[in-house]
Amino acid sequence: MASDMAPLGLQEVSEKDSRISEKTDADIEGQQQLPACSRMKLQDVDATDNAAGRLSAFKSLGFLDRFLALWIFLAMLIGILLGNFVDNVGPALKKGTFVGVSLPIAIGLLVMMYPILCKVQYETLHLVFRQRQIWVQLAFSLLINWILAPLLMLALAWAFLPDEPSLRQGLILVGIARCIAMVLIWNNLAGGHGDYCAILVAVNSLLQIVLFAPLSLLFLRVMAPASDPAARNITYTTVATSVAVFLGIPLAAAMLTRLLLLRVSPRFFHDTFLRFAAPWSLIGLLFTILVLFASQGKQVVHQVVAVVRVAAPLVVYFGVVFVVTLLVARRLGFAYEYSVTQSFTAASNNFELAIAVAVAAFGADSDQALAATVGPLIEVPVLLGLVYAVKWYARRSGWEMKGEGR
Repeated sequence: MASDMAPLGLQEVSEKDSRISEKTDADIEGQQQLPACSRMKLQDVDATDNAAGRLSAFKSLGFLDRFLALWIFLAMLIGILLGNFVDNVGPALKKGTFVGVSLPIAIGLLVMMYPILCKVQYETLHLVFRQRQIWVQLAFSLLINWILAPLLMLALAWAFLPDEPSLRQGLILVGIARCIAMVLIWNNLAGGHGDYCAILVAVNSLLQIVLFAPLSLLFLRVMAPASDPAARNITYTTVATSVAVFLGIPLAAAMLTRLLLLRVSPRFFHDTFLRFAAPWSLIGLLFTILVLFASQGKQVVHQVVAVVRVAAPLVVYFGVVFVVTLLVARRLGFAYEYSVTQSFTAASNNFELAIAVAVAAFGADSDQALAATVGPLIEVPVLLGLVYAVKWYARRSGWEMKGEGR
């Protein structure tokens, strides 16, 4: 989740902000100076943890997040209906462009990325990096996220879609885009390490700015057969520009917003600003999906078949990456909290960025954009199921879960 996702309008991934609202500004400012791990301990209220333990993972999600897959499906359906039964809606949506993307889609992409990135605790990352264990965990994560997982998606795309180069390319773009959104939610529900998850989100955000473009060219052009004409449509300039605009701009804006507002009033930032901004991620995602499908609504039959064909390798990818990462992490002696964070980060993807690049490089009505859009539709129910599965496995195998019930 993509889809990600999310991400995605998303309620705060923990009860942290609601607890902060009960403190004074002075208390909050004092906590901002502490290492992230100490601050989290101060904010972990026993009564809240016990109450959360009695809730299922599904019920722990906010209403919008709980039915995210349904909202995405409805946005797809409405878009298809508009594209088929409203005259000239497709051409109208394509009028006006921004860095090669239609203006409505560009606005939707920027809106859905910004609130997510405002939640990352950039101001305390340097304190957490002082811990040696973090560097060991980070090295493991980089291996899984930037080498093994993208290669697996490449293999699955070829295995499931050998006759569909366009859908295959969209799927490959999803595999290269590492998650910076929905992983925060899955990690919290499964009882993962919150501070470490925030570190991975920040690191992957920065690495995507540097690595996404060259990896895209490597996978889509260098490794593509000479007979694949669509591979020539993607250039380094197109991809790099899309990444710089649709990830770089919201990332810089989010860092600036967070650092400035926390200096002015931590209470206002957590209790007012984040609560106002959070739903806009979901609104931006659904708006983008609706516009994408309205632009290609004439291909209804083809899209239904394409969605099913793209869904199959995605389900395999999420399951295999998660299970393998979890088992290897446990074999290496990682604690439950770190292992869960590693697994959900590796299995999730930044479908927002994949959609942006697919649209910029191939067009809003392309199969590449369609394949990237299917990502969050499949990611949400699969990874929610994995939340239940990993908690069951931990209890069944006697793997210690700190804060039982999370």
